[in-house]
Amino acid sequence: MLPQFRKSENDSVVRSQPQMQNISTSPSTPSSLGVRPVAAQFRPGNGSGTSVIGVDLVIQGNLTSKGEVQIEGEVQGDIYATHVVIGERARVTGGVIAEECVIRGHLLGTVRGRRVLLQGSAHVEGDVYHQTMAIEQGAFFEGKSRRTDDPLAGLTRTTPEPVEATPSTPPPLS
Repeated sequence: MLPQFRKSENDSVVRSQPQMQNISTSPSTPSSLGVRPVAAQFRPGNGSGTSVIGVDLVIQGNLTSKGEVQIEGEVQGDIYATHVVIGERARVTGGVIAEECVIRGHLLGTVRGRRVLLQGSAHVEGDVYHQTMAIEQGAFFEGKSRRTDDPLAGLTRTTPEPVEATPSTPPPLS
């Protein structure tokens, strides 16, 4: 027979209270309640946090976000977002369209972004259309680099339109 396991009331109260960290932005500020950390940067369209595609996740299809997307797994399809970060172990097969693109992993496809950064561990095979671009030492890039004033002009995000259900009438009885 198993003993009865019960939580005491004090135990459940202590564990349900969130852990508070004191992040002070200046010595004169006694509390950080309601103050954004200094490291947080504002990006347009970033209403929530960063959407992360984990290492163990494989996505087959297009990915659309109004904010920031960080890819650590595998995506087989196009990515549309405001800010895209492709991690070192990530593999993307498809196009990337974003205001800002930081690429550290494998990308096979076209990149369209106002600001594009290929970091040292990047492996990019495809054309890059950009306003500004930086390539760190050690990055692999095979394709064309095309500077344009607005690499995102004329591009629309392809989102599937909802299908309306139409009432069907049964066939007449004969």
